[in-house]
Amino acid sequence: MSIHSSLKISGAGKGSRNVWTRVERLAALRKEGRWQHGDSVLGLPKVRTRFKVKSKKQLKAEAAAAREAGEK
Repeated sequence: MSIHSSLKISGAGKGSRNVWTRVERLAALRKEGRWQHGDSVLGLPKVRTRFKVKSKKQLKAEAAAAREAGEK
């Protein structure tokens, strides 16, 4: 039996995840230089998972400011 379309949550699963898989954590730590190949994968340090994303308004404002600076 399936869920009725009116009961489904739109955008479900599109939010930011607050937990990374071990592979994602290793990639982030390797990028920062905090983990080298061959190090233990047990007891990994915490990794920040949330990043501020600029809104469309902020992006448009920056583009307009760049255009003004380019014209002058």
